[in-house]
Amino acid sequence: MSRPKHYALPLALVLACLGAFQVQAADLTVTLHDVRAQTGLLKLAVVDSQAAWDGQAKPVQAEGAPPQGNVATFVFKDLAPGAYAVLVTHDENGNGKLDSNMIGMPIEAYGFSNNPNVMRKPTWDEARFEVGGQGAAIDITLR
Repeated sequence: MSRPKHYALPLALVLACLGAFQVQAADLTVTLHDVRAQTGLLKLAVVDSQAAWDGQAKPVQAEGAPPQGNVATFVFKDLAPGAYAVLVTHDENGNGKLDSNMIGMPIEAYGFSNNPNVMRKPTWDEARFEVGGQGAAIDITLR
């Protein structure tokens, strides 16, 4: 006795529909402006959570490159659509850290997504932005 085949077509349709809902990966283009020194290394970290923003989780992606002019562009590929924030530091003297003065103010360039105008590290909500299925492009002005 064989089973009826009337389940095969609905199952195939359900599986095809599920495949149509797969999340598409997108690219994020970050353009840095006002790169003042042509030494050291520009470092960018893309984070996708409050924990990563606070340094309690790893960035989704990170990149670094020596500066080559007063504008620099970085492309982060294959990001899932969602909320992200970008942190930028320019290790101008190549010592592996963001140097600061005696009162803790950075003396090397830095920046954040959304360019919040605050005298402290911005909050996750101040720096976060959305990457859609078509990708996103943001500009960060270094301070």
